[in-house]
Amino acid sequence: MSEIGLRTKMLVKDVMSSPVVTSNEDETSVKVASLMDKDDLGCVIVTNKAGKSIGIITERDLVIRVIARNLKPDTIKAKEIMTTPLVTIEPDATISDAARRMNRLDIRRLGVFYKGNLVGIISSKDLLGVMPELIEIIQEKNLIEGPTNPEETEEAPLSGSCDRCGGYSENLKDQNGQNICDECRVELEQEK
Repeated sequence: MSEIGLRTKMLVKDVMSSPVVTSNEDETSVKVASLMDKDDLGCVIVTNKAGKSIGIITERDLVIRVIARNLKPDTIKAKEIMTTPLVTIEPDATISDAARRMNRLDIRRLGVFYKGNLVGIISSKDLLGVMPELIEIIQEKNLIEGPTNPEETEEAPLSGSCDRCGGYSENLKDQNGQNICDECRVELEQEK
């Protein structure tokens, strides 16, 4: 595909949110929360007086660092409750790189920087939003190309919730369009 000018990997810049809503480090947590409410956001990037991104405030930060401590939101400044430093990624990184970084650092958002400037933000929600399409593309590619090795024709087991009993299994198999665990497959065969 790259021979005809098409990219085969999805990049951070393809799914990031832009522009990013920012707040000055001296704003009160009430103003930050109002900004998040007004723009329907889960986070705001905090900037210093020079306009440099220095941290992030999420809904969770407001709950844990202000509400849970019963502090007066109109007296607490953004710089007192922000998470710092802001973890970043480049726009040309793959979404797999972004997902790995979020997972490794146990965070849900990354600031996207290009040439030292904040150009966007990517969240775990952004990544989840493109997963169904990626899975469909992979399935279509496999159907077109077929198995690379004739012995690899057996379907690999899936992990997740059984469509019949709802229990978790690491060995789900497709049966009539449903992902079924071993125990339910045995029960279904006994019912026949």
